[in-house]
Amino acid sequence: MKVVLFCGGYGMRMRNGPADDVPKPMQMVGPRPLLWHVMRYYAHFGHTDFILCLGYGARHITDFFLSYTETASNDFVLRGGEVELLSTDISDWSITFVHTGVESPIGERLRRVRKHVEGEEMFLANYADVLTDAPLDVMVDNLAASDAGASMMVVPPQSSFHCVEFRDGTNRVSGISSASRLPLWENAGYFVLRQEIFDHLPENGDLVEDGCAALAEKDRLIAYPYRGFWQPADTFKERAALDAAYESGARPWMLWERPSPIPAEVR
Repeated sequence: MKVVLFCGGYGMRMRNGPADDVPKPMQMVGPRPLLWHVMRYYAHFGHTDFILCLGYGARHITDFFLSYTETASNDFVLRGGEVELLSTDISDWSITFVHTGVESPIGERLRRVRKHVEGEEMFLANYADVLTDAPLDVMVDNLAASDAGASMMVVPPQSSFHCVEFRDGTNRVSGISSASRLPLWENAGYFVLRQEIFDHLPENGDLVEDGCAALAEKDRLIAYPYRGFWQPADTFKERAALDAAYESGARPWMLWERPSPIPAEVR
């Protein structure tokens, strides 16, 4: 399946100042940018046909792939001055780079790459700045088995704040609850979409507030609730936490590093 990744936002909370034009998906986690980790996640499940929706800081993304260095994340042998790779990351990837505008909202970026997913019964989409270990194959199968027009992964609220409840008509507090324990779910940024989504995306519209909301009104949207590892990188603190996890070896999102299960007939 084709994978549409939205890579054109400003990422203002990640910038060091006006001269810093590195887009959020290109912030580093270990030796590779966040975008690479998201793409490797999809490739792990066999989805290696990518469409990058570029905007702000596009040159950083194109330059990275045009001058890609396999040795940064793969073992190799140096023999007679020649590099012999023992493994490779992106040799089987197809990456389409599409400039979708600097100011375009997510829904408009998707509209502008519509021709690149024509003919696809289903395709995948992601904000390119969130990591998870969720079972993508299950998400895809769930939509395939339904008649819905789209699926979105949802997670419990990530806020560390506490919510306060009042007794009716008074300022007396009746209860305090962690936001993460409330019966609420938030958009996790992992989408499985059918072509029907384009019927509900107005010009300069938003994927969730316009497209998904319209499908929900028609009972055409399903969700995949997930309570496992899910980590955004919207701030320096969150990105630093991912980088520290990488350095410590605690990398739950890097499913491709886990040993393959032993087939039942071999056990």
